This record gives sequence, C-alpha cells and structure tokens, in this order.
Amino acid sequence: MRVEAREIAMANAAELTVAGRAAIAQGDPVFDLSAVARCDSSAVAMLLDWQREAAARGVKLQVTGIPSGLVSLAEVYGVTALLPALPPNV
Repeated sequence: MRVEAREIAMANAAELTVAGRAAIAQGDPVFDLSAVARCDSSAVAMLLDWQREAAARGVKLQVTGIPSGLVSLAEVYGVTALLPALPPNV
C-alpha cells in the first residue's frame, strides 16, 4: 500500500491505521511511505499498530521510504526494537 499523505499526524493517523490494517488483512503487509514529508508521534503509533497486526497474522511488515523524522521519533521513544521494518542502522 502506498501512503499518499504528505503528512502523518493526529488528523489522519487513525484513518491511515485502519487502511493499513485492512491492507494487511488482505495480504498486503508492504507499505511505501516515500510521499510522507512530515509526521508526529501518531505515525510511530500507527507503525506499532501495523506491526502488531502483521505479527498477529503471521506476516512480516515491510515499510519503504520511511521519513527520517519518523526514524528519529522511534529512537526518541525507544521503540526501534519493536519495529523491525525500520532501517537496520537505526
């Protein structure tokens, strides 16, 4: 699933979370975030939710085009180990 939003924030994170869960349920655990330019902590929560959903379905979450701001937020919150979809150099 390609996320077309330029920003992931409180205003749209719930909607994107639901769309991502649906994609995973339909067998598509691959997400492209390359269009995303900005995000807040709700994007971290969204990724954690997608990770839980993928794990519950026995599939591997794959995320490409992860914005550097999202990686930084995951580091600040100490959740990088919970998000294997993040780049390994995090």
